[in-house]
Amino acid sequence: MEIKETFIKDLLILKPEIHKDQRGWFLESFNQNTFNQILKKYGQQPQTFVQDNQSLSHKHVLRGLHFQTSPFEQGKLVRVIQGKIWDVAVDIRSDSPTFKKWFGIELTVTNQLQLWIPPGFAHGFMALENNTNVLYKVTEYYNPNFEISIKWNHPELGIDWPIKNEQLITLAPKDRNI
Repeated sequence: MEIKETFIKDLLILKPEIHKDQRGWFLESFNQNTFNQILKKYGQQPQTFVQDNQSLSHKHVLRGLHFQTSPFEQGKLVRVIQGKIWDVAVDIRSDSPTFKKWFGIELTVTNQLQLWIPPGFAHGFMALENNTNVLYKVTEYYNPNFEISIKWNHPELGIDWPIKNEQLITLAPKDRNI
């Protein structure tokens, strides 16, 4: 597995090894031991995933920016199994030198990249194609009583979304009415 660090500490891009032949391709999308070895190598604590989430989105659907507070903070390992997204993580760790900074990356079924978003980050993504299917593992169970949302276009963050016109974006009511 190839690992790339981002400019935000602890936020990692993972690229699984893809084995191709005349039949197609195969990859190991997740291995708990390998993942925890990677985290240790980059100075992070091992994590255990407790839930897998999957979403199907139409083009220009924007989901986020969401996070959960303690004791239900979630780390997420995000990948696309169909389509393409612009995936964004915002550092909300108040003691971090990159507090309120964001990182964005295009995740696609073709590039097979995965984004590790540890606890302490808000997360959101925009579907760039119809029928975009996103699968993400989380380190804590979903608890709506501990979920917080940040406005997707909050001026203080200045996230460079591929589509900026709110009229073209489909948002859930909870994301539109923040």
